[in-house]
Amino acid sequence: MDVIDRIAKELSVNIKQVSAAVALLDEGATVPFIARYRKEMTGGLDDTQLRMLEERLVYLRELNDRRNSILDSIRAQDKLTPELELAINAADTKTLLEDLYLPYKPKRRTKAQIAREAGLEPLADALLDDRSLIPEHIAADYIDSDKGVADSAAALDGARQIIMERLSEQAELLAELRERVWQKGIVHATVVSGKEQQAEKFKDYFDYSEAINKIPSHRALALFRGRNESVLALDLKPAADDKEEHERCAQFVSRHLNVTDLGKPADAWLAETARYAWKIKLYTRIDLDLKQRLREAAELEAIRVFSSNLRDLLLAAPAGAKATMGLDPGIRTGVKVAIVDATGKVLATDTIYPHPPRKQWDESIAALAKLIQQHRVNLVSIGNGTGSRETDQLVADVLKQHKDLHFSKVMVSEAGASVYSASELAAKEFPGLDVSLRGAVSIARRLQDPLAELVKIDPKAIGVGQYQHDVNQVQLARGLDAVVEDCVNAVGVDVNTASVFLLKRVSGLSSSVSENIVAYRNEHGPFANRKQLKKVPRLGDKAYEQAAGFLRIMNGDNPLDASAVHPETYPVVEAIIVDTGKPVRELIGQSQFLRRLEPSKYTNAQFGLPTVTDILQELEKPGRDPRPEFKSVEFKAGIEKISDLEPGMSLAGVVTNVANFGAFVDIGVHQDGLVHISHLSDTYIKDPREAVKTGDMVQVKVLEVDVERKRISLSMKTSVDKADIGVSVAPGKSSVRPQQKAKPAAEKPLPGAFAHAYAKALKK
Repeated sequence: MDVIDRIAKELSVNIKQVSAAVALLDEGATVPFIARYRKEMTGGLDDTQLRMLEERLVYLRELNDRRNSILDSIRAQDKLTPELELAINAADTKTLLEDLYLPYKPKRRTKAQIAREAGLEPLADALLDDRSLIPEHIAADYIDSDKGVADSAAALDGARQIIMERLSEQAELLAELRERVWQKGIVHATVVSGKEQQAEKFKDYFDYSEAINKIPSHRALALFRGRNESVLALDLKPAADDKEEHERCAQFVSRHLNVTDLGKPADAWLAETARYAWKIKLYTRIDLDLKQRLREAAELEAIRVFSSNLRDLLLAAPAGAKATMGLDPGIRTGVKVAIVDATGKVLATDTIYPHPPRKQWDESIAALAKLIQQHRVNLVSIGNGTGSRETDQLVADVLKQHKDLHFSKVMVSEAGASVYSASELAAKEFPGLDVSLRGAVSIARRLQDPLAELVKIDPKAIGVGQYQHDVNQVQLARGLDAVVEDCVNAVGVDVNTASVFLLKRVSGLSSSVSENIVAYRNEHGPFANRKQLKKVPRLGDKAYEQAAGFLRIMNGDNPLDASAVHPETYPVVEAIIVDTGKPVRELIGQSQFLRRLEPSKYTNAQFGLPTVTDILQELEKPGRDPRPEFKSVEFKAGIEKISDLEPGMSLAGVVTNVANFGAFVDIGVHQDGLVHISHLSDTYIKDPREAVKTGDMVQVKVLEVDVERKRISLSMKTSVDKADIGVSVAPGKSSVRPQQKAKPAAEKPLPGAFAHAYAKALKK
């Protein structure tokens, strides 16, 4: 089965759709462009299907390249049989391909190779072919001190090494045993002796066991991190009854050698050889393979979770083009202040010191009030880091003391702001602005338009990942870049206000072309129409084709330039104008009129029904933003630190991160609480994202508080059992309730779902 056929089968679509999509990708088209403007060619494949197709295309092409390399290598050895070639061509995974290649792969000088050089391969073959032979007797014929074979025992050991190596290189046997252990195997973690204190954050795994094929990604990555830090030992048992299973697997290998009984002289020796082959060769290989399989699966899931959270964060509701004050809270170092206008241009900056040790509370109120009045500020954006609730109270006092001022205050995530502030990109954007003030600018702008600001920050610094530093960094970067690209193009970009950072995420635009667009805009003024984009240096026909539909020109010469209608389809709109007698400005926004039109009437050889339907929908709401309406949450007054919390409290919060085991919620106490998946909904859910997503505003009830360990357990259930509500725990005391200890093991939260997640997830 070739690449196109295989992908079509995996995606459950027809071959023509995949073939067309692959051709477009090979021509340099991007996924957003294909999904939006080439529906006729791909049969309407959406962006999710196209991303899967693109990922599989890369994998299968790499697989084919490796397949061809292996065939060439075996062919050069003159060992390629028709049967082997057929098996290699049928291999559908890299693991199976490498299993088949193993016997022919150039290898170091093994014990088996030394035995062959000593002339012991005929002995191995003889014992396999004729079980009536007595091993010790026939081995005597192969004693040769010049070749290092001192006696019969040495000869038999060499023959055994040869048979063991053959067994370890048999792809079918390896695959069967590997799958058997995957289905039955148990991972057992223990703390390395003497490192208990160093491994405190992995305490949940000091004596931990779980079926390898059941371990969730976050626990798997925690286990591997503990091993990498040399504080945890990870053992893979072939089954819960590992001794019996080892014996059963050895018997399985014996049957592979056709040793079904011990009635013949050579049978016992061969059975022992099979046992050695299993423990020394096969199981060692399978142990490594399955741990790698577990890790890869966990990494893929972690990347999926990170990507989903990033998508939700990037597509969070924008507050809009309003004059905004950004406050980057600080205690000793002061609160950094930045004011930006509706376009994000920096108007003023300052630093105030309302908190200890200076305690300039009244002076700070006066300074903020003056700036808000002077620049007609509509929104005050407060970073949610250290000192945020105190700063929030400061702004509340500004509102109380200056009732003539009319603005709204909103708490926003400042994740990544400090990383961006010190970056080369920030230095280039604000060459004359102190590093400490750049964060306040970012906090203000991310309230106006989260997407436009967050694209400037490395996605890994935004803080919505799960063990992000433990996964394959190339795959992570590729996955997150795809998310950013999809989000930017789903929203569209105002070409006359967008930064270079935002423009370079637009389909078809490189960093250099994006810089050229901004330079052209600065020199010649705002673009009046999309055609002018063709005058930008290095923005050729291909880049224009890919990018034009996603670039918006507001209040330009042509109203269509502010929409997602692609310039190549303007003739379709012109046909509608001729047919209806209405100019384009009278068509736009006329939902009832547009819905009465028959799309098929305007199709032609180039543009089919999907394209015309999209055009009519776009004319109803040109340049519509897919993001939700902006809302903000008000944290409960008087609840500012973790020690203020009490079990049973009902609070408003914002979801900051969603993991496989639950969701983290900011309730305004500088430490996010965890809503375990079992408390996200009144009904059973398999995936936390069925109930919440990053950025959601939610109502929660406090279940337990552990002040010393900074852990908060929350619930989103409409009715919470009183038995689930614990007590606030003072420093030095345990947060585990007596009734929890009495619960059967099956009802206890699995290790790491709460404890280890708190220790690491929010910081990664």
